[in-house]
Amino acid sequence: MSGPPIPGAIFAALPMPAFTTGSVGGKERILDCNSAAEQFCSASAVMLRGEPAFDRLAIDAPMDEAVDRARNNRAPIFINDCEVCTGDRPPVLCSVQIAPMNDEAETLLLLITPRDIAGRLGRTSVLKGAAKSAIGMADMLAHEIKNPLAGIAGAAQLLSMGLNAADRELTDLIVAETRRIVKLLDQVEHFGDQRPPERRPVNIHDVLERARRSAEVGFGAHMRITDDYDPSLPEVWADPDQLQQVFLNLLKNASEAQPKGGTIRIHTYFERGLQVSGLDGRRVALPIHVQIIDDGPGLPPAIAENIFEPFVSGRENGTGLGLALVSKIIGAHEGWIEVKSRPGQTVFEVSLPVAPALTKESR
Repeated sequence: MSGPPIPGAIFAALPMPAFTTGSVGGKERILDCNSAAEQFCSASAVMLRGEPAFDRLAIDAPMDEAVDRARNNRAPIFINDCEVCTGDRPPVLCSVQIAPMNDEAETLLLLITPRDIAGRLGRTSVLKGAAKSAIGMADMLAHEIKNPLAGIAGAAQLLSMGLNAADRELTDLIVAETRRIVKLLDQVEHFGDQRPPERRPVNIHDVLERARRSAEVGFGAHMRITDDYDPSLPEVWADPDQLQQVFLNLLKNASEAQPKGGTIRIHTYFERGLQVSGLDGRRVALPIHVQIIDDGPGLPPAIAENIFEPFVSGRENGTGLGLALVSKIIGAHEGWIEVKSRPGQTVFEVSLPVAPALTKESR
């Protein structure tokens, strides 16, 4: 079974899941679909052709009525903000468009636009502006505050030499708090570092294993860290040291979310489809994906939307710079980072480009 002729290049290039459907045997069935639809349904076009459309796509809307209206009125139908479920995956908020094909009255074009991706892409410019403002403040803080703090700590240490034990507790407190502020300013200063990454072909699993070993003997010693790697992944185009810092921050964030212990799973996989605008305006494909998954309480709903912005933290004593730094590094790599969180599961997903020598090779 196949639908009416659609220019192949146009149909394949559509960035959103696209299907052609028709009424066969009393049911609306899938006639054809593009590669984005295959990824959305986690099934090949061969498997999807002939399947009842709204069995494969559970859409929280009166689809039979919408299909009849589009077909009978020969006019497109738009459905905004409805949930679409494709099986085992959780529902995704989408916009759905149904339009009759010009050359055949019975065949419809069904377009599904996931709203989460559109929303995150729309917020990118806002996050970049916030990061630039924070970087300017970082430079000021690092230069104007660290030197006086060193003087305060030194003066407190000198005073402590002539004090009794009870009074020395106060000077020790001054020194300890001064060091804590200096440590914070070191993080702010590092956040303000605008040097570009030194990118080269990198085995992503080597970076992940180094970060994992550091976590297991340090801040993540109380956690169980497992891996689910795709060993066939090509090399990514990245600065290995900066990338390790990203994954250390994400592992630390997951560990601190569960002070009594829990499980962190590191998952890698290859999937085409996601593209972003590169630093020079060209489109950059991001087929390599790394997920850091924990089974903790999830992000507080009040900050989930802004978790990558500077000085936003879900911890009582958090600086709010760790995830902002992660976002800054991934942005400098022309990559993408997102988070999905609910009680019992938080997933940070990093998407990265393939090393240039491999970008034109089929996999």
